[in-house]
This record gives sequence, structure tokens and C-alpha cells, in this order.
Amino acid sequence: MGKEKTFFHVDLDAFFASVEMLDDPSLRGKPVIIGGTGPRSVASTCNYEARKYGVHSAMPMGLAMKLCPNAVIIGGHYSRYLEKSRQVMNIFSEFSPSVMQVSIDEAFLDMSGTTTLFGPPFEAGIKLKNRVKEETGLTISVGIGPTRLIAKMASDFNKPDGICIVEKGREIEFVDAIGLPKLWGVGKVTQRLLKQRHITTNEQLRAFSKENLESLFGSSMGNYLYNVVRGIDTGIYDREVKSHSISTERTFGEDLASEEALSTNLLDMCYEIFYRSLQEKKMAKTIGIKIRYNDFTTVSAQMTPDMPIYNAEQIYDYAIILFKKRWKNAPVRLLGVGLYQTYSKDNMIQADLFDEDNKKKREVEKIALSLKASGLKITKATLLNNKKSRHNANAHRDLDED
Repeated sequence: MGKEKTFFHVDLDAFFASVEMLDDPSLRGKPVIIGGTGPRSVASTCNYEARKYGVHSAMPMGLAMKLCPNAVIIGGHYSRYLEKSRQVMNIFSEFSPSVMQVSIDEAFLDMSGTTTLFGPPFEAGIKLKNRVKEETGLTISVGIGPTRLIAKMASDFNKPDGICIVEKGREIEFVDAIGLPKLWGVGKVTQRLLKQRHITTNEQLRAFSKENLESLFGSSMGNYLYNVVRGIDTGIYDREVKSHSISTERTFGEDLASEEALSTNLLDMCYEIFYRSLQEKKMAKTIGIKIRYNDFTTVSAQMTPDMPIYNAEQIYDYAIILFKKRWKNAPVRLLGVGLYQTYSKDNMIQADLFDEDNKKKREVEKIALSLKASGLKITKATLLNNKKSRHNANAHRDLDED
């Protein structure tokens, strides 16, 4: 008989804004929004004071500033966020041999069989929270459950700085406690579709058979709704934890249907995984993307270029090609990008002369990363005013956080 599974989902609370407040205590108590101020900018994230005004991630910055005119707008210090993220992830690795980093501020820990080391799951969660707070000054919310899906929803239950445990066998009791609107994956669009069918509670949703739900909402969404309302994990977060890949993904609070908004997020994620590769002193042979639509259909694609991948611009160039091939002009609830088949840069094969420009860009980006770490504000131009080139864009490169 196998050991009982226990998963932690750990989420850093308002991560980017929390780092800014940690470095500048004068910001505490004030509404803080991270993002650019250009016409194409979006609010990447904000602290809880700004959220009281209705501001949320991926919101157009113009609207965010109207909702919260007294907010402090900060362009962001990405290298600093990476530094703190790496510090936290290192602590996670001391608690579990299996850490699945989902994004810069979010990870799953497989804590199965660790009771003798850290005590029962709730006690281990408290120890983890205390370690992170003491060593980094940041707070985390911890969800504990028998599956990753339950752990994910549990981490949102008592945010910020919370902890919630759901024991095996009590999954339905838990999902009923949080209610249908707060089930993971049941966003505003899905809620509207359910309401059209007069489904507003978990009990009403469970009254439908899987076949009926698939007939009403399509195979992917119908199957997901049938399972999630019963607390059953359909494996959305299941993947092998591989040390030779660097990836990130974002689940949007509201489905994104704008190519511009999706491209902005994709570009930002390409910089995230590039900077992580610099810190880990890795290069990659393959780029991959993942798209999950609002009906839960998920598609992915990978590309292995002939030439080495030196910098973030290259990653984005390949990722946007993959994205445009796979995107069907439909609302997206999750977007992911990753580097695969990574290897030590010291083992890089000798490249031809045509790679000199890309190698120079890599060195420039390394310098920019080190300068940001020293406190200088350096921004990256983004998003194109036309489809031919992004190099003439003058909008601030926006950051994002769940």
C-alpha cells in the first residue's frame, strides 16, 4: 500500500509589491501598483491596499489609476524579485525533494512521507511559513491537501499570510465551504454560462451527470466542472518535475482575448525564464508554449532552433511564432512558456559568426540584470505599435503576478 499523498501549494502574498514595501518601508499602508504608465501598459500586480479599490492584475493601467488615483506606481525591479524568489525556492527545497515551481511566486511541494522530519502537515506548514518570514521578510499563504488542485484552492482560502488544510475525504465539504464562484477555474465567463442554465450552487452543479455537462459545455469544460465540484483533481497541475527545464505559467483572473495583452504577458514571461536561466547558468535547446482556453482545452507546442538560444529576445521571437500558430483567437485563461533541454553554458558548442549579435545581446541583458540588482531602474521597451517590429515600441515592459 502506497503512502498517502500530501501536497502544499505555496503562494507569496502580493509578491512584487511586498518586495517593494520590504525595500522601502515608507510604502507600507499605501496602495501600491506595479506596472508601466504607457498607453499600452497594464497593472502587473498590486498590494492589498490597492485591491480594496478594485485594482487587479492584468487590468489596463489607465483604469487602475482611475479606480485608485492616490496609488504609488512603481515600474518594478525584476532582478530583485528574482533574487527573493530564488531565496524562497531554496527554502522550499529544504522541505521537499519535489518542488514544482509554477511561476516566480508560486510552487507546489510534494510533502508525502515527510512527517518524521517536519511533523504533521499543518505543523510543517507553520514551520515553512516561519522560515520564509524569518529569512526573507516575506509572507506566504500555504494550502495543504491530498491533491494539487485542493492545495491550490486551499492556499487562497485564508490569504494573505494564511494556512489551510483539507484532509483526504473532506474534499466536497471544502469545495462547498468556498462556494461555486471561488472554485479554481470557474471564472466570470464560466459563471455566466452556468447562470444561463440556472446553476448557481455546487449542489445544483453536482445534480448534472458528466454526460449532460459535456453536452452543455463541451467535453473539456464539462469534464472539468463535473470533477472540480467534487474536489477531484483532473491532473491539470500534473507534470514531471524536471531539473532540466525552466518554465512559468500564468492563470489570469479574467480570461484574456486581446492579442496585445497576451503578447505582453508572453514577452514578460520570456524575460522571467531568461533571467532565471542566467541565475542558474543554463542555456536551452528548446522553447515551448502552453495555452489553456476558457473551455479548458489545452494546447502546447515546442520548437528546437538550429542555433543556440542566447537571450530573451530570441526566446520571445520563437515563442510568439508558436503562440500565433496555436492560438485560435479565443479567450485564454492560462498561458505558459518554458525552456527545455537545458545545459550548462560552459558546455556550449562553438557557434558561427552569425550568432555574434545574439551573444552580444545576452551580455547586455546580463549587465542590465546586474545593474537592476544594484538598484538602478532600467526598463525594457515592449510591444509593438505594428506587427513588423517590436524594436520601435516605447511602452514599459509590464510585469505580472497571480
